[in-house]
This record gives sequence, structure tokens and C-alpha cells, in this order.
Amino acid sequence: MGFVNYKNELAGNEPGKPSRKKPMFAVSTPLRSYLKQHGREVKLPVAYKDLLHYTYSFPIKDKHGKDTLWESVSYDMREWNYIRDGLIRIYAILKTEGDLSFTKHLDVARIDFCTFGNSHPFRIRIVNKFNDNYDHYYIKVADASRIYGLELEHLLSPNRITFFTHHNTLVEEHIPGIPGDLFIKNYLEAADTNKIRLAKEFVKFNERCFVRLLGDMRSYNFVVDITPDIEDFQYRIRAIDFDQQSFEGRRNLYRPQFFKENIAYVDLTLQHLNKDSIEQYQTEERTLMAFRLASSRYRVKELLDIMTRDEISTTEKIDLIKKELNTFYQNTAFKNCHSMGQVVKTNLKQSLRKNLLLIPKLKSNTED
Repeated sequence: MGFVNYKNELAGNEPGKPSRKKPMFAVSTPLRSYLKQHGREVKLPVAYKDLLHYTYSFPIKDKHGKDTLWESVSYDMREWNYIRDGLIRIYAILKTEGDLSFTKHLDVARIDFCTFGNSHPFRIRIVNKFNDNYDHYYIKVADASRIYGLELEHLLSPNRITFFTHHNTLVEEHIPGIPGDLFIKNYLEAADTNKIRLAKEFVKFNERCFVRLLGDMRSYNFVVDITPDIEDFQYRIRAIDFDQQSFEGRRNLYRPQFFKENIAYVDLTLQHLNKDSIEQYQTEERTLMAFRLASSRYRVKELLDIMTRDEISTTEKIDLIKKELNTFYQNTAFKNCHSMGQVVKTNLKQSLRKNLLLIPKLKSNTED
């Protein structure tokens, strides 16, 4: 999967434009059972609908006075104590499996609401009253697409994700890092940025997204995590928005390299990596994904079996992605797929088959 033709495709028929409004998909009974079995379904003291009862809000602006698309919300005092105590307990569930012994020095510093995008999340800021250190987490509507995306990220990426559901509420941990668009603006050209390592990570991130069909990874939907190393820095690009897990019908919408918002990263890649290096890093990432699949293959199979029977896209989009992936792989492997879950399962097989064959204990299962 090369990078060399991306400008030609971007100049064509809007390949990098996802659907303006993705519908929410309810959590099915089999998916709910899966979440309960694997400790993701937890009784929560505050629901998403409770947070909608705020009395007023005001826009949050950045230090340059620009609208952030977030609003800080306030609640009537008759409801505030209930909401505040519940949000602190949710933080304890996220961080210490519900141990409330330390919560006496925690407080809710702020609740923000975002009206942009599909999920309309609430961002909760928890502060330590002793030292003013703060942390965040998010409360959203429990959309099946997002849950599949979070779980596949947890199982098939190098990152572990903490999230919980309860009925129609989804709670997600905050994923730290510099938003990809801000990284372009403030860090990409910095003297101490190791552009070769960053380009390598973008290639690997691009590969991960395509293999598991995570869409809409425009620069503001991922973060760049920087880790000091022995002599330099290492980079990890992490998705933070899983709303578009296997919903779209266009193949290029699952490849971050084709979004105009990511051109700076693609230019960086073409400038610092040759074709052989790009192919090497793609193979490295597929190999790592194969090992991750091997280590949690029964859980992945259970999830994908549920996903294949679930409705998380439209017939038109499923037919389109089948056609485009058959063309891409130059075969008819996707011909008999009738759901987006089957498309994801087949794409994993098509992408990782050669790598899985190198893992002895999976050789006998690659045809399943």
C-alpha cells in the first residue's frame, strides 16, 4: 500500500470526505452479553441523559481567543451534589476498580459539552484538591460502532483502552497526547522533532487503521504521544475517535494518508522514507497485529462473530466497500459478505494471512 499516488487521488472525486452525519447504532443483546462477560458493562451512578439537564453554558476559547467548539456547563444546585458525587465515583471505577477510599480529596472541577460531531460528548475534569493536579474522562452515548472500535483498538493495536458501558451510557478514559492538527502547527518543524521516526509511526498508524477498517482519522481525530528515549524521542500515534469504525463504503476513508488534513504527515513520509522502508514498516505492523491477534484470538473471534450479525452500516456502503476491496486485493474474497462485520473479518484475513502463517499455533486456524 504505497504513498506515492496520494496527491492524484486527493485531486480526484473527494476521496477524503466521510459522511457528514453517521447514525447511532444501538447496542445489541449479543454485544451487551460480550461486554458483561469481559467486564466492560458496569453499573454507573450517573448516566449520559443526567448530564443533559444543565441550566446554562458558555463557550470555551483557547488562549488565542478561538472557539474550541466546547462549552462549559453548569447545573442547578438541587442536582449538582448528585451529579458531582456520581462523577467522582465513575472516576474511581475507571482508575481503581471502584475503590472509593481516596475520593475524599477529589472534586469535579469542570464539565464541558461538545456540540460538534456525532457523539456530543461530555468531558469531565477531576481535580485533586491537595495539589491541583487534574485528569479527564468522557461520557458519551453508547453507540455500537464506537464500542466495536474501542474494543478492536484494545485487542489489535499497541494501546490498551479502558472504557465501560451501562445501558445507553459509555464512559471512556482520556487518551493523552498532542492533537494531530496542533502537532503539525506547533511541533512538526521543531528542531528536536525526529522526522524519520515520526514518518515511520505514521506509516504504521496508517496500516493499523486500514487492516481493522477504522475510518475518519483526520489529524484532529488522533493524538501524537512523545516518549523520550535513550538518545532521542519515540512517537506513537493514537486514535481518539472511534465513531467511524467500519461504517464508510470508500476504501480510502480507512487510510489516513488520503485525508487532506494529513498531507503534512504524508509529505514528511515521502521526504524521509523510500519505498522499501515504507513496505518494511507496513510489514512490521502487520506482523505485530498478527501476534496481537494470536494472543487474544478467542476474544477477537467472539467479538467478530457478534459484529458479523450486527447492523453498523448501510447496504449501499457495504456493497461499495466490498467492490473496492475486491478491486484492491484483486480477488473476490468479499463477494459473499453481507454485513460490515463480515467485511472487517475478511479484511483481517486478507491483510494478515501471510503473517499469521508464520505463527505455528495459528496455522491450522487461518482458514476458519
